[in-house]
Amino acid sequence: MPEKGAQMIETAFLCDRMGPYHYARLSAAGRLLKITGIEFSALDHTNLWEPYDDRECRRITLFADKPIIEQPFALVIKRVRSVLDGLKPQAVVVSGWDALVSLAALQWCVNIGTPAVMMSESQERDEQRTWWKEAVKRKIVGLNSAGFAGGGPQKAYLKALGIPEERIFTGCDAIDNDYFAKGADLARGQAAALRDKYSLPEKYFLSSGRFVPKKNIAALLKAYAVYRKNGAGNPWKLVLLGDGPLKPELVKLREELGLADSVLMPGFVQYPDLPAYYGLAGAFILPSVSEQWGLVVNEAMASGLPVLVSSRCGCASDLVADGQNGF
Repeated sequence: MPEKGAQMIETAFLCDRMGPYHYARLSAAGRLLKITGIEFSALDHTNLWEPYDDRECRRITLFADKPIIEQPFALVIKRVRSVLDGLKPQAVVVSGWDALVSLAALQWCVNIGTPAVMMSESQERDEQRTWWKEAVKRKIVGLNSAGFAGGGPQKAYLKALGIPEERIFTGCDAIDNDYFAKGADLARGQAAALRDKYSLPEKYFLSSGRFVPKKNIAALLKAYAVYRKNGAGNPWKLVLLGDGPLKPELVKLREELGLADSVLMPGFVQYPDLPAYYGLAGAFILPSVSEQWGLVVNEAMASGLPVLVSSRCGCASDLVADGQNGF
């Protein structure tokens, strides 16, 4: 904590859309900084969070009427400049290097002479890299005074893009650990009632994520079918949380594999209900073929679950001690 009477640094933190875990981060940061969250839009096409507000955190929404990707470029840049001119932050935490809002904020920082911190959860191996894109990225990243990365692989990538190692700090991919730990313990104390409320089986594996190709859920279903076929008596069921464009295909695959009665798909689960699903599960699985980090692993571990995590997930090397808290 800062010393009594010490002046807090006015800081702006940019993100696409503020969800529950953003508020948890801002609340923690607010103990050390005078921080304002700037969300690009109150609406987006990926996150299905219900409206959420934490009055302890200061927030400014650039656009409330439609997702940021549907706004005119010129209007976005004008709005970003206007908000930052009004805030006059002493530091700006920029979310990534490819969003228009982030680029506009970075340009503002360069023009004003305000330090910018590049927040990134990207790994070098996330996708096939091309030299010319990496060259452009190095130019952009090089305009930042420091980096804020998820963990080891993300720090290494920021270093490769030109930020000195001593100016890169880790820990941006964080959740409210107490919220999930306490919520999961509470759920276990009310197990019978909550299993009935959420129609959950006695024992189950849990997975959570958007139904998109990189999450590799089809492979999980196929692997689970093998487990059902070869496993001993009384096998666990599988609960898949989430929604997305692949849902019809996954539902069809579930039927074709004969898993209709053993794989539950409750849909997108809102934040207040998540601790119950984690608390009553036996283990958590994230099988992604590409994953910058994987905050659901943080949530599962905070809830006390062992985890099975793909080595392609950005969090794996930092969070999973193979054979100790998971595999």
